[in-house]
Amino acid sequence: MLTEETVIKLNRTILASFTILCLFSLWSLIGCKISVKAGTDVIYVPTNYTTIQEAINHANPGDTIFVYKNRTYFEHVVVNKSVSLVGEDRDSTIVDGSGTGNVFSIEANNVSIESFTVRRGDSGVLVEHSSGNDISHNKITDSRDGIILSFSSNTVVSGNTISSNNYYGIYLNYASNNVVSDNVITNNVDGISLNYASNNVVFGNTVSSNDYGISLDSSSNNVILGNTITNNFLGISLIISNNTIYHNNFNNTRQVNSYASKNIWDYGNEGNYWSNYPWQDLNEDGIGDAPYVISGVIDNYPLMGMFSDFPVIHQEETYHVTTICSSTISGFRFEIGPETGNKIIRFNVTGKDGTVGLCRVRIPTALMNYPYIVLAGAEEIVPTILDISNETHAYLYFTYTHSSYTITIISSKTLHLYNELLDRHARLQIDLYNLNSTYNDLLNNYSILSGNYSQLQEDYHELNSSYQEHLLQYSKNLQNIRNLMYILAATTAIFIATTIYLSKYAHAGKTKIFEDKK
Repeated sequence: MLTEETVIKLNRTILASFTILCLFSLWSLIGCKISVKAGTDVIYVPTNYTTIQEAINHANPGDTIFVYKNRTYFEHVVVNKSVSLVGEDRDSTIVDGSGTGNVFSIEANNVSIESFTVRRGDSGVLVEHSSGNDISHNKITDSRDGIILSFSSNTVVSGNTISSNNYYGIYLNYASNNVVSDNVITNNVDGISLNYASNNVVFGNTVSSNDYGISLDSSSNNVILGNTITNNFLGISLIISNNTIYHNNFNNTRQVNSYASKNIWDYGNEGNYWSNYPWQDLNEDGIGDAPYVISGVIDNYPLMGMFSDFPVIHQEETYHVTTICSSTISGFRFEIGPETGNKIIRFNVTGKDGTVGLCRVRIPTALMNYPYIVLAGAEEIVPTILDISNETHAYLYFTYTHSSYTITIISSKTLHLYNELLDRHARLQIDLYNLNSTYNDLLNNYSILSGNYSQLQEDYHELNSSYQEHLLQYSKNLQNIRNLMYILAATTAIFIATTIYLSKYAHAGKTKIFEDKK
């Protein structure tokens, strides 16, 4: 049986995979301009047709309809074919709904609408029962609702400016697998609203000065990340919804309201920035020392500064440098030193004079992998390389006294080579020390062996002298034994001779007595 903790971990894994997939899809879509598609026809309005609707009526699927600027088109445009609508200039290519109806109604799949000012309709853009659409870089204003996706999927809503609508800025109703990114949404009742919507990604949007910043009702498995939600009456509202919410910046009258919801408020040990977070960061890693707890919400890893994500394009690859910074950041740029070839990140920071600013910067090692030099203005500051750094990302943490600075982070190849030489020198010093230590050990052992040898020589001489004495004594004893043997032999011979003589004499005597008796 799966425990609640196991289910949460599985959800995190699924959501992380889904996030990556959606982001990849989004970058692929955004990276492709839809101005003119090769192999299809381009229809010009008003050159070929006087109205946008007339151009759509005569277009074939796959065609691009290019609409000239400095004109206002009073229309209610129904897009029922897979075509791309492109305005020449967002600010002066205007489609006006005259205060009624939907200005654009998308009823087909794979429709693109780009670079228009859309105003004065019940809805600026309504997408119903379709998929694969792209609504990007438009200005939508003065309508009841800005952009509505209803029963629609796989649509990108990106880079739009949506303001001064009576109710919704962007509204997803029974919509799934959509991406809402990098939109600026101000002065609406609801900035971004999801109703019975699932598996959507909402990221990188700036949502400010609305009654409600982002609201989710009966919506789950969505990812809300990297949004700046400021100056709203209520930052985020969650009703019967379970989602993953992280890397957002909250600075509102009321930050959050959560009812019958169980959301995940962090990812990868990083949560959200909350302007009213009351605790400190004593271990200096850019993450608060205690969780942020409010209205049933527990963010275990609150950020000590606002989160920002800066894409860097280098050698046809896109890298993401992220910052958690207590200063206001502007003018982010990536450079390569023309003479040194060093890779350089620069950005401006501003804050209240005399206060301490902090930055936690995550840098992809595939982009900048040499040692880092950090400058605040012309003054070098030594960063801490955090323990969470790994093969793919380096995490730098540093502080400075607030003023208006340009922060410069240099990845120096020269310093890398210098450090390599220092490292080699250090290793040679260690090897030399080890060799000296080994030599001294050998010399000490030699001295000990030499002393032992001298002692053995002395012992040998003593033993040899003793041996000679014993040998001499042995010779003497051997001679004495020989003399004794000679004496014994002589004595034995004498004894034997005497015995024989006496025996003969006795025998002769007995014979004479015997003869006398006869």
